[in-house]
Amino acid sequence: MTSVTQAPATGEKGHIDPAAAFVPVQTRSERPSSYDPADFGAPTGREVNWKHTPIDRLAPLLVDEAGPTGVVSVEVSAPAEVEQARLRVGDAPRGEVFRPEDLPSAIAWSQEAEAPLLRIPAGVELNEPVVVSLRGNGGLAHAHVVIEAMPNARGTVILRHEGTAAHAQNVEIIARDGSALTVVSLQRWDDDAVHAAAHQARVDRDASLTHVVVSLGGAVVRVNPSLELAGSGAEGRMYGLSFADSGQHLESQVYLHHKGPQTVGDVLYKGALQGESAHSVWIGDVLIGPDAVGTDSYEANRNLVLTDGARADSIPNLEIETGDIQGAGHASATGRFDDQQLFYLQARGIPEAEARRLVVLGFLAEIVQKMGVDELADELLQAIEAELAAGAGA
Repeated sequence: MTSVTQAPATGEKGHIDPAAAFVPVQTRSERPSSYDPADFGAPTGREVNWKHTPIDRLAPLLVDEAGPTGVVSVEVSAPAEVEQARLRVGDAPRGEVFRPEDLPSAIAWSQEAEAPLLRIPAGVELNEPVVVSLRGNGGLAHAHVVIEAMPNARGTVILRHEGTAAHAQNVEIIARDGSALTVVSLQRWDDDAVHAAAHQARVDRDASLTHVVVSLGGAVVRVNPSLELAGSGAEGRMYGLSFADSGQHLESQVYLHHKGPQTVGDVLYKGALQGESAHSVWIGDVLIGPDAVGTDSYEANRNLVLTDGARADSIPNLEIETGDIQGAGHASATGRFDDQQLFYLQARGIPEAEARRLVVLGFLAEIVQKMGVDELADELLQAIEAELAAGAGA
C-alpha cells in the first residue's frame, strides 16, 4: 500500500479536526477532508499525495485568494433537454458527493461563489454530447462544476481546456439510479498553463459512469479522479491518456471505491513520454469495502518511454476487505519500444520512423476506442500524431 505520512486526524463527517492529534494515514480511504482551506497546511512534498508533484510550479494555486474575473471564458453547447443552474454553497446537490481532500481543492470550493450545474433529466437520452469549452486568458482562476445524471438518464459531458491559466478546479459528478453517464476531461492547454483538478463521483444502483482524463497540454497538469460505486450493480470505468513532452508534468491519482455489492470496475491509464525531463505520475488506489461482495475489479497503468531523460512513476495499490469477490487485480508496466514489433514492421518494408509512429498510435488508440466518444476520436489521434511529429523534429 501507500507510504505512511503524517496528516491531521478526521472528526465527524470525515472533516479535519484541528484539535485532534496527528495520526498516520495508512490508506487512500483515510485521507482527511475539509471545506475550509485553513484546515490544510501548505504541502511540503513529504505528504503521500504530494511527494511526486512539483509543488513550486503549482504555487499560485496554493494561495487562498480570489483571482480576477474573466480569466477563464466558458462556453456551453448543450441539447435543449439539459438543465443548467447556479448553485451557492448549501444549494443541493452541490456538496452531496464532493469533499475537498487537499488545499487547491478547498480553495476552489470556497472561491467559487456559484457553481454551475449541468443536469440530464430523468429518463432523457441525449443524442449529442454536452461540450463545455474553457479557454484561459492568463491569470488565476477557480471553479467548482456539478454534473448530475438523474435516474435512467443517458448522456456525455466533455470538458475542454485550452489557452493558459493557473486553474484550480473541482468537478462533482452524480450518476443516479439506472443512469449511464460519460464524462471526459480534455487538457489541451498552452505550454505555460498549470491545472490542478479534483474530480469526485458517486455511482448509484444499477448506474454506470465512464470517466476519461486526456492530458496533452500544459506545463503541470494534475487531474485526480475519485469514484465511489455506491449502489448495488454500479459500474465504473476510469480511463486515461497522456503524452508528456520535454518539461511537462502530467499526473493523475486515481481512486476507485467499491462500496456496494455486485459492482464492476475497470481502470486503464496509458501514457507516452518524450523529451528531456518529461514526467508522468500515475497512482491508482482501489478499495473493495466489506459490503462489496461479488465485486469484479481490475486496474492497470502502461507507459511507453520514447526518449532518454523521460520518467514515468507508476504506483498501483489494491485493498480488499471482503473475501467474497469475483475477482480483483492490478498491474503496472513502463518500458521502451517493443523491438519485436519494430522488427516485424521493418521486415515488411516500413521505415523505422513510420514503424515507431504506428506502434505509438496503436498503443494509445486503445484508450481512444474505449472512450466511445466518436466526436473526439479523430481529434485525439491527430493530436497524438502532432506530438510525435514535434518530437521527431526536436
